[in-house]
Amino acid sequence: MTYLVTGGSGFIGSHLIEKLLRNGHSVINVDNFDDFYNYQIKIKNTLESIDKNSDFDFSDKETDIKNLILLSKSAAYQMYYQDIRDKEGLENIFKNHRIDLVIHLAALAGVRPSIERPLEYEEVNVRGSMNLWELCREFKINKFICASSSSVYGNNEKIPFAETDNVDHPISPYAATKKSGEIIGHVYHNLYDIDMIQLRFFTVYGPRQRPDLAIHKFTQLISDGHEIPFYGDGNTARDYTYIDDITEGITKSIHYLETHSGIYEIINLGGSEVVALSEMVAAIEKALGISATKKILPMQPGDVLKTNADIAKARTLIGYKPDTDFQNGIKKFVEWFLRK
Repeated sequence: MTYLVTGGSGFIGSHLIEKLLRNGHSVINVDNFDDFYNYQIKIKNTLESIDKNSDFDFSDKETDIKNLILLSKSAAYQMYYQDIRDKEGLENIFKNHRIDLVIHLAALAGVRPSIERPLEYEEVNVRGSMNLWELCREFKINKFICASSSSVYGNNEKIPFAETDNVDHPISPYAATKKSGEIIGHVYHNLYDIDMIQLRFFTVYGPRQRPDLAIHKFTQLISDGHEIPFYGDGNTARDYTYIDDITEGITKSIHYLETHSGIYEIINLGGSEVVALSEMVAAIEKALGISATKKILPMQPGDVLKTNADIAKARTLIGYKPDTDFQNGIKKFVEWFLRK
């Protein structure tokens, strides 16, 4: 099978591509190496995902990406430096390949940055997704997986969060764009028979995690002897999900789509283990063997108090079974962090 993966050089995308290639599939990676964080990190992600761990001679962004594309090309893997907002550029990719299924992970991420740049988030997360659905319609590709987010639940008072809960009250532009993607995706399913699964990811962590995310950020600061920003009283909590469990959930979703038709599903992918902020910091301290210095700050606008995934539907429908507990996951992340 040939899969097109958007955002394939990012954290989740690079792990997914690595898994798909190992399972004998062909992959087309579409990524625009956005300046949200250092493009060199994405190049390293890409090299790891295709098992090319040789030293890379970095110079400037455009040259480096061109060299990466040349270095990474193979019979099973092809990479495109492409922004999903550019429909014409995407169309050339669709013309050049026979694509069996699209896995759409590319997005502008982050709750707090979305409050500062809401229009850009709409352009990428909504219009970019619509460009892909339009091309699926035009090229008769009727299997599609889309990354949604636990952020759509907002400050949902019902715990755990189930797919049937009302999600009409997002509290950040990022969450609103993800909810929009679910709604517009259903329109394309209804009008054009595109079988689709929208996966609501719950706080994914592990090796290659983005440096701006809390676990990576705190690990770096503690390791360097700097204080960490500690928002609130430490009781905010997240359902942390280890990267291997997420990629397993995605591949199980692929199998479900390929063996069923007439499908539109929203599925939670969580770890089903809620960890408070204070517990998360303690786990990093233990794994590093270093105590953290905390800078106590007020809660930030757009932050939710708690997330907790009801994964009963994922277990029943696709056979999802997360098996990495948080302490072990943090240990694996810190081991990767110390050798990177």
